[in-house]
Amino acid sequence: MQDKFFSFEIEKVCPKTGARAGIFHTPHGDIKTPVFMPVGTQATVKGLRPEDLDTMGAQIILSNTYHLFLRPGHEIVKKAGGLHKFMNYEKPILTDSGGFQVFSLSDLRKVSEKGVEFSSHLSGEKFMMTPELCMEIQEALDSDINMALDQCTEAGASYNEAEKARELTKIWLEKCYNAHHQNEHILFPIVQGNMYKDLRAKCVEDCKPFVRCGIAIGGLSVGEEKEVMYDMLDFLQPILPFDVPRYLMGVGSPDCLIEGYARGIDMMDCVLPTRIARNGTAFSKNGKLVIKNSTFKEDFRPIEDDCDCYACKHFSRAYIRHLINAGEMLGAELLSIHNLRFLIRLAENTRKAILGDYFPEFRAEVMAKLEGK
Repeated sequence: MQDKFFSFEIEKVCPKTGARAGIFHTPHGDIKTPVFMPVGTQATVKGLRPEDLDTMGAQIILSNTYHLFLRPGHEIVKKAGGLHKFMNYEKPILTDSGGFQVFSLSDLRKVSEKGVEFSSHLSGEKFMMTPELCMEIQEALDSDINMALDQCTEAGASYNEAEKARELTKIWLEKCYNAHHQNEHILFPIVQGNMYKDLRAKCVEDCKPFVRCGIAIGGLSVGEEKEVMYDMLDFLQPILPFDVPRYLMGVGSPDCLIEGYARGIDMMDCVLPTRIARNGTAFSKNGKLVIKNSTFKEDFRPIEDDCDCYACKHFSRAYIRHLINAGEMLGAELLSIHNLRFLIRLAENTRKAILGDYFPEFRAEVMAKLEGK
């Protein structure tokens, strides 16, 4: 689909699965899909420099509207020249609407058609996040991709709760669209509906009039079994707009990446790779390695022999284990570099497999290794 500043071209679709390889053109550069997007919630990917992100092959990162609204404030970022200049990052940036954070971090909140009143998790101060304010903040941040304000429901929510959230998401989406300036930013609607397929289908129809060059799927990977998520993605795959990027929000384990891409998802993000890094855990093609464990005390191999990341090129498991257990910040930094590169490389190899007509075989091989077969 074409837009004045954004366009998406699909280069190839796997005939057996629907996995897609494409190029998402944005004002700050092209994004080759499928893609994994590192999360820089507070205008930084924890512990890493922009140079680290470039070296590992990151094409786009995320920041968060809610957190930057509370600290340092969107007006300060605007005075700095926008998020790209503020954090010295030249590639595309996507900003989440903050809706998920409002619902997950604030115990006291009141939801209405106007928006959501919540208490800051930092100070307890009360704020009202309206769709209009959500757009104002993201415009001040000057991110490339803006997310509509939506209401996410927890796994296990009743049908009635999910329907009310879907209806609010629809109302807020229209308000976001009307408040969103059609300039060098693009607005992604978000499909909600919990685990109810008829509500998901309704929400897809709600979103379609507002789709310019992208649509997101929210409210998955929120506590449900993976097979439930995969089943919902199978249901959504044929009814989502075909010719725009499809973004599955907040999903980032290696197996979920492969299974998401296999179901026509183009973009994914998650805090998981850096979060588990800070806890001393590394991704590997054969599953997670808890590097902080004593097993690796005298293990002088890299995290993975065939990994091209900075950590694997220069340091051993034993050294990184020492850093983690000594509380040295470099340990978490090195594991973060490895974990992010692992997922970015997985996306790169997925793209090669789609373009090379061997994605089903690639998928089977990756999943077998992750499952220890």
